[in-house]
Amino acid sequence: MSEPTSELSHVAPTGDVHMVDVGAKPSTRRRAVARGQVRMAPQTAAVLTALPKGDALVTAQLAGVMAAKRTADLIPLCHPLALSHVDVRLTVHSDVVEIEASAETTAQTGVEMEALTAVAVAALTVYDMAKAIDKEMTIDGVELVEKTKEPL
Repeated sequence: MSEPTSELSHVAPTGDVHMVDVGAKPSTRRRAVARGQVRMAPQTAAVLTALPKGDALVTAQLAGVMAAKRTADLIPLCHPLALSHVDVRLTVHSDVVEIEASAETTAQTGVEMEALTAVAVAALTVYDMAKAIDKEMTIDGVELVEKTKEPL
């Protein structure tokens, strides 16, 4: 990951917020991967893994995909992107559900917000589905782990 800069791309020197103008940038093939997790009691993880197909994990997977496609509706200054691919994977371990999402597009701007949104909403969905049996769950570690850009 790169070091943070002192200038925020969505904030003008006057302090006004704006959508970044990417009109002059060439379109490139872009991909981003994000990860996060939902920590829970081992009994909760056991319940999640014992459910049949169409269960809470599939619901969370679909929620993540749908959220990636709606990122511009959720984050005010994000550009709406035509995503060419979104993949959300959930893996249950003894006391955690690990979530990884990737998003891809050919555009003038990146897809990191779409990948992060997919992970966050998938995690929120797992939380929502299991909150009745586990009041101590936590969502953490939502982070961007990869961002690539390739010329066409």
